[in-house]
Amino acid sequence: MTVDPDEYREGLSFFASGITVITVSSGAEMHGMTATSFASVSLVPPLISVALEKKSRTLELLRDVRAFAVNLLGRDQEDLARTFAIKGAKPFGRIPHRVGTNGAPLLASSLGWFECSVDSIVDGGDHEVVIAVVTRIEQGAGEPLVYYRRDYRSLGS
Repeated sequence: MTVDPDEYREGLSFFASGITVITVSSGAEMHGMTATSFASVSLVPPLISVALEKKSRTLELLRDVRAFAVNLLGRDQEDLARTFAIKGAKPFGRIPHRVGTNGAPLLASSLGWFECSVDSIVDGGDHEVVIAVVTRIEQGAGEPLVYYRRDYRSLGS
């Protein structure tokens, strides 16, 4: 017996998670998507995981270039979370960013950045789970943006 997808989604809404934007660049194309499915996997070696929809353009580009960035969003970046949650959005012309050492865009004013190289990609139902080696970390400052009960929040709200 399995759980109904709506019941599963409701159950997951009780788990608060940080908000990230996964960014990738291939040639002249920069792309990004909002993701809450980011996690630490290992300290040695430094591995993270992120789950991406199988049909996402981000995953398609990741498979090609094998490098990406995880941008940790701060509480004042809800607009970025919403912008990158829209499929097909191409906001880089109007959003402050810089290019990281691996070529992926780093969003200005984020709490931190993980630059990563793909180690493996495994099937995860309607998603693919990307396991990646962290090659570089930068830290910003501020409070995190979190997602809880299907809404963006900040700590203490």
